[in-house]
This record gives sequence, C-alpha cells and structure tokens, in this order.
Amino acid sequence: MGERIAIATRGSPLALWQANRVAGLLRAVDPALAVELVVVETFGDRAVDRPIWEIGGGGVFVKEVQAAVLDGRADIAVHSAKDLPSSASLAAPGLVIAAVPERGDPRDVLVGRALDQIPPGGMVATGSTRRRAQLADLRPDLTFAGLRGNIDTRLAAAERFSAIVAAAAALVRLGHRERMAEALAPEVVVPQVGQGALAVECRGDDDAARALLGEIDHGPSHRALAAERGFLATLGGGCELPAGAYAVERADGRLWLRAVLATLDGRQVLRDQVVVAAGADPAAGGRRLGEQLLSSGGHALLSESRSRPSGS
Repeated sequence: MGERIAIATRGSPLALWQANRVAGLLRAVDPALAVELVVVETFGDRAVDRPIWEIGGGGVFVKEVQAAVLDGRADIAVHSAKDLPSSASLAAPGLVIAAVPERGDPRDVLVGRALDQIPPGGMVATGSTRRRAQLADLRPDLTFAGLRGNIDTRLAAAERFSAIVAAAAALVRLGHRERMAEALAPEVVVPQVGQGALAVECRGDDDAARALLGEIDHGPSHRALAAERGFLATLGGGCELPAGAYAVERADGRLWLRAVLATLDGRQVLRDQVVVAAGADPAAGGRRLGEQLLSSGGHALLSESRSRPSGS
C-alpha cells in the first residue's frame, strides 16, 4: 500500500462525505498519505424505481464496492454500516470490517412535522419497513407512501406528505440539521442496525491496511455494531425486515442492546433488551437477544412479514 491508499465508495453525496471523512481520519494518522477515491455504482443506485424493501437484502448497496477491493482497484471500502448484510452467508469472502469510526447520531427523524403534529390519517413517506411498522404502532391512524432517492431528493419530496422519515446522521452530515422537525428517541423508534455508523472493510490478508485502519477504529462503536449485527444475523435478514437494534456501551464497559421486531402494519410489535457484560463477545449478546425475540413470538412475525406483500 505504501504512502497511497484507494478508497472504494458509492457516488452519492452522503457516500462521498463518508469516504472523505475516513480519508481525513487516515490523514490525521499519516499526513503524508495520498488518498484516492474509487467511485462505484451499485445495483441499489441503479434500481431507483423499485421499493427499497424489494431490493434491500443481499447487500445491493455494497457488493460492487466490495468487488473493487477484492479485485485490487481499491485498498479499502467505506460503507454505511446499515447497508452491510449481517448474515455470514451474504458476507464477502476475504473482507473484514477493520474499522468503525466513532458513530454519528443513530436516530430517525421526522421532516415536515413532529409526530404529534401530523393530522389524523396523515401520510408519512418512508422506504423502510422498520420505520413504517414502528410509526404505525405509535399512530395506527397514519397512512404510508414509499420514498427512494438520495437525501436531497427526499427532502424535495417532503412537501407532498405530512412528514417524511430520514436518518439524523445523514441530515447532519449533509448540512440539513435545520430540516429536522423531531428526532425520535431510540427507545421509541429503534434504529436500523448500524444506523449512523461507518464500516470500513479491507482484505483480510492486507496487514498494512488492517494496521492503518486499526488507528481510526473506535472500540465502543465497533462493539456496539457487532452486537447489533449479531442480532440481525440471528433473524436471517437485513434492512428489508421490520426489525431494528441499537446498542450503546456504558462507562462501566457493559453494552446495553435493545431491539424490535414487528409485522409490517405495526399491529404486532415485540421489544426486548439484553445487557452484555464488559469483555464479553458483543456479537454473542446480539445473537442471544435475537433468539429471545424469536422464541417469544418472533418466528410467527417473520413468517407473516415475509409472506405479505409490502404494499398491503
């Protein structure tokens, strides 16, 4: 790798911000490091006319970016952690998550109106089954519409709906903090696994890249992400499922992990949490929470969510 490193990334404004953020962290470690961005278009970027729940599984926003690292066009890949499949069967062989920089705001936010200001029967736009299910649980009167596109596209569509839902981290990173009408607390609307976090991958046999990325890794964020991914892997799905998890490491080293699993319409919502002891395997804690939810009715909820048309 020498004094140059190539970073594979998607080409959206948010993805480029994230890649440049990682580049800045790496330059802080080694000011002489030359950084090049390798911009890659993914299937998820091309399929803008299809609902996110139809294409959200299997890493549709990351596969081509990962391929750039595997074939040598790039040394590392920067992803929104929420886009990385959690299932081992969908992982890219040969790649490892070598760094998780300090996490940004994990919360979902409403743009347009706060939740208690949306009129009865108001329409909320979101491309996420997880957001839809939890908001329907909080406000059964709401109606929903799909929403795709980058942040600017979504914000431009906000005036057509009572509100839209977005990730707080995305709005903050792109300078749209003032558009937030309400930030939804993680205990009210549980975030998507990895929301607000970045995952930086490299080849498992690239010792130089792994050592460099280790310098920008934030341990508490990395352990929290591992716990959340362990939970989602147990469910056997990804961002197309009405499921979420959020972990935070406390000062004593313990991880507090809460999760949600729901039917798409929000009529059935399961919530649970676990505490992972300091020094224990966070992924194992996540798997334990996933098993708890599955054994308390989650299997039936997953079957219903996977069998029902998402637009019903």
